[in-house]
Amino acid sequence: MPDQPHFLQHDKQALQVERAETDARVEPLQLGQRVREIRLSQGLTLEEASKLTGLARSTLSKIENDQISPTFSAVTKLVNGLGIDMPQLFTQPNLERGGSGRRDITRYSEGRPHPTPTYEHELLATSLTRKKMIPYRTVVRARDFKDYKEWVRHDGEEFLYVLEGQVMLYTEFYEPTLLNQGDSAYYDCEMGHALVSVSEQDAMVIWVTA
Repeated sequence: MPDQPHFLQHDKQALQVERAETDARVEPLQLGQRVREIRLSQGLTLEEASKLTGLARSTLSKIENDQISPTFSAVTKLVNGLGIDMPQLFTQPNLERGGSGRRDITRYSEGRPHPTPTYEHELLATSLTRKKMIPYRTVVRARDFKDYKEWVRHDGEEFLYVLEGQVMLYTEFYEPTLLNQGDSAYYDCEMGHALVSVSEQDAMVIWVTA
């Protein structure tokens, strides 16, 4: 088993921040939920969103979990980094329950591309907002565990299904596991994890993050 990366401990000291002036109807919890919702809808990990926005990963996590309220400067970085408009960030979630249904169909190869150094993601069902699950199809470009500078971590739980090829699933607290076509795995994705193609051709998988 290859050496596993070392991770720095984030500063546990509570951050003192200035509360941004917002509509009184928008509660901090709803703002945190919206930030996480938007990040996940774009298939971004906290690390990736941190790089795009210029905000520390720990700061983003605290905003999403309503542990701090973002300054106006932080809100501006979120809007610019995530490529959204300010009203999108402060849109009230629809809490109404009813019999009406939602549906989205993604035709083959018509998902939203989201390439990374190790994965080539295709985000699915992108026209729906406030999804409880984030589905995406991925070609695994990584060929060695050392291709990852650090563990992949993000909120929620994840289901993985191998469509083509073979992959080696690395998880922080378990031995690496070989998965063949048709195999699947379900795991807590706050636990460090990474996927490597071991077949002749790059493997393709379906991921569903909840």
